[in-house]
Amino acid sequence: MNDLVGLAPEQVERISKARERVIDSIGKNMDLYGITLSIGHLYGYMYFNQGPVTLDELSRTMGMSKTSMSTGVRTLLDLKMIDKVWGKGTRKDLFEVVPDWHQNFSDYFSIKWRKAVEGNMSALSKSLNEIKQMKSDYADELEVEQLLNTDEVKIEEAIKYYRWLLKLIEALETGKIFELIPKES
Repeated sequence: MNDLVGLAPEQVERISKARERVIDSIGKNMDLYGITLSIGHLYGYMYFNQGPVTLDELSRTMGMSKTSMSTGVRTLLDLKMIDKVWGKGTRKDLFEVVPDWHQNFSDYFSIKWRKAVEGNMSALSKSLNEIKQMKSDYADELEVEQLLNTDEVKIEEAIKYYRWLLKLIEALETGKIFELIPKES
């Protein structure tokens, strides 16, 4: 981190230690959400960096291969936690952190949850259609019909939950969540 150049060694050590503690905490926190510890550390490093960085700089600073850095950066880009930015006088790609943690949270969960909801809704719809078909096929078998009715109710309850979850995702994506739970100023 080039912002420490020119400081006394003791100052560099103390500031670095404080930052490393936060970077490690960010990495561990992101690990809870399914992001590898190293990608969490990458985000933490970028968070404290004073401006955009290249893959080469990230690789050198973090002691990881450029391939690993590329994978990590791509993950953070997909999660909208960093942006690719233009830099005057350089041909290399530059990346910088999106410093709005509220937006990072909203983007991360809306991306992950939407993907899960779409997959689950598809499975539920397919099963619901199959149950309706079986109810028609076995209309004269009371025991099977009762079992299918019970399953149909359970699936419809699950669908209601996923519709609710879609509303929560939309509240995250539109920022309406912050009307319910305001950001601290």
